[in-house]
Amino acid sequence: MSASSQTVLLPRLQPRFHAAQAPHRQGVPQLVPNDSPSSPDTIVNVVCNDAAQVSSLTKLFSSHSISVSAFRTATEYITNAGSDRIACVILDLNLPDISGLEVQSRLADREGPPVVFVTAHGDLNSGVCAMKNGAIDFMIEPLDYKRLLVAVETAFAQDRRNRHERIERSSLLRRWNSLTPREQDVFQYTVAGFLNKQAAAELGITENTFQVHRGRVMRKMKADSLADLVRMSTRLESLVHSRKKNETITPSLKAPLEGLVEENSRGPSVFTQTRASCTHRISSPAFGRIGDLRYAETTRA
Repeated sequence: MSASSQTVLLPRLQPRFHAAQAPHRQGVPQLVPNDSPSSPDTIVNVVCNDAAQVSSLTKLFSSHSISVSAFRTATEYITNAGSDRIACVILDLNLPDISGLEVQSRLADREGPPVVFVTAHGDLNSGVCAMKNGAIDFMIEPLDYKRLLVAVETAFAQDRRNRHERIERSSLLRRWNSLTPREQDVFQYTVAGFLNKQAAAELGITENTFQVHRGRVMRKMKADSLADLVRMSTRLESLVHSRKKNETITPSLKAPLEGLVEENSRGPSVFTQTRASCTHRISSPAFGRIGDLRYAETTRA
C-alpha cells in the first residue's frame, strides 16, 4: 500500500487497529469513549458469581450511562429480572445452580433477551455451542472492553427487533381473530388463488356476496393488496408450525395463538372447515405452499 493511500485510510482505521492490537485487560476497566450512548430504556443483566467481575462490569457500563442489574445465580435472574426494558444478558458459563448454556437455552425458549457470554473458563466446544444457539459473542477473560460494548449494543439492537416482531405478530393474530367465520373462509380461498366465481360456488354464496366479504377481509387485515394478504397467510402458517414444534411460547402470545389453532366458542377451527371442503383444490401444485395451509394438522395442546 502506498504512503499516500495510508494517509487517507489511517485516520478511519486507526481506532479499530489499536483496539485489536491492545485489548483492555480485566481489572478496573479503562474508560472507553462513549460514542453512542445507550437509550434510557435499556439495561444489562449481569449473571455471574464472581464479585470482582461483576464490580468491574458494573463500573464499565455505568461509565457509559447503561443501567446494570447483577444476579449471582441463574434462578435469581429468571425469578427477578424484569421484561419491560430492552435488555442484554451478560452470562457466565459456570454458575452455582445451572450452566450458562442451559440458561441460554431457556431464554431462547421464552423469547428472552440476547446473550453475551463472558467467562474465565471457556473452551472451544462451549463457545461453538453458544454461538450456534444464537449468542451475540463468546468472550474469555481477560476482556476487550471495546468489543464487549459493541456486543452489548448489538444485543440491544437485536432485542429491539425481536420486540417489534412480537408486537407485529400479536397484531396479526388479533386481526385474524377479528374476522368472522365466513370472512376466514373467504380469506382462505382468496390466498389459495381461487377466482371470485369459483370461491363463491365452493362457499355456496353469490359472487357479489363473496366480493363484499373479501373487501371486509382486506380492511380488517389491513392489507393493501392481495400480495399483502398472501404474506400474512404465510406468517400465520409459520406461527402455527412454530407452536407445533415448541409448545413453550411467550405468555402474551399464548391466548391469541391458541385462539387461532384451537376450537373456540364459534366452533371448530376455520382452517379445518375450509380444508375439508377444498383440500383437493388448495393442495394443487398451482397454488404451491401458500395454498397448502396445514393448520388443520395442528392438534389441541
